[in-house]
Amino acid sequence: MKRRVFTTAVAAGALALSGFASGAHAEASAIRVSHGYGILYLPLMVMRDQQLIEKQAKKMGLGEVKTTWLTLDGGNVINDAMLAGNLDVAGTGAPGFVTLWSKAQGIPRSEVIGLGALSTSSLWLNTNNPNVKSLKDFTPKDKIAIPGIKTSLSAVVLQMAAAKAFGPENYAKLDPLTVSLSHPDAVGALLGGKTEITAHFTSPPFSYQEAKDPKITRVLNSSELLGNITLDVVFAPKHFTESNPKLTQAFMAAQEEANAYIAANRKGAAEAFLRISKIKMTLPEVEQMLADKDTQFSTTPDGLMEYVSFMDKAKTIKTRPAKWSDMFVPAFQTRKGS
Repeated sequence: MKRRVFTTAVAAGALALSGFASGAHAEASAIRVSHGYGILYLPLMVMRDQQLIEKQAKKMGLGEVKTTWLTLDGGNVINDAMLAGNLDVAGTGAPGFVTLWSKAQGIPRSEVIGLGALSTSSLWLNTNNPNVKSLKDFTPKDKIAIPGIKTSLSAVVLQMAAAKAFGPENYAKLDPLTVSLSHPDAVGALLGGKTEITAHFTSPPFSYQEAKDPKITRVLNSSELLGNITLDVVFAPKHFTESNPKLTQAFMAAQEEANAYIAANRKGAAEAFLRISKIKMTLPEVEQMLADKDTQFSTTPDGLMEYVSFMDKAKTIKTRPAKWSDMFVPAFQTRKGS
């Protein structure tokens, strides 16, 4: 998949024709946005670092808009926060978004809608157990750390991997071994080797941090299993986008601007990541991760229907979209995603 960067002007123009209702009431003067910890959330971190939402909101005549940023990880946690009305926009794993989109269909105050893809990269399943060379080597004594049970990105991709290794009917075979733990905490547990955690299914930079330790080996690379499909997306309550069409447009334009910046200025993007994430890595180490061919940032989804097909067969979603664009704002109807 080639890196695709759409200009802010194109994004704004497309969204202006997207069919958002433009009511006469004043739009919100504040927006609450969440992102997780790793490189997959880099566009949101750049938006936060450079105050791009505020910049685009001013361009669109919304005046001063206050953005409150939260750091949340795990589809379960993010979905709960969204349903509770504590979030306006969130970056999350694609499976978690699909789960909530399906669950909330037909419930007016709970329905959600995608604002775009966020990123793709490789998830690595790393272990400190020298006896584990493949998924089939895990035993009940092993515990695999993931940021959320069953609906997080790592959880669903692990199920997809298990389906390939053990057969489709055994997709949940490794679920009893999973433990919910944030990525930063899981890194400490895996490298420390003093807890029940013997494996961690994670994304950059945590996968890279673990791999530097000689006692850590990699069991699985998600890109080798699934290709470079979209891992994370950005979404919002549908009623928020309908009540705040210009603010929604400002957010989407800000994301396009962030993607363009990352593509043009790898060093600057790496510096922004270090400032926002507070992760202790060197600038060259972050730049190396951004140079990885598997790490890409685009707002056009790629491969989302692979999650949908798997989750539909596993009966973990109740409503299946007919096509990927059914889950996104009208502007995406003309995009060549999948």
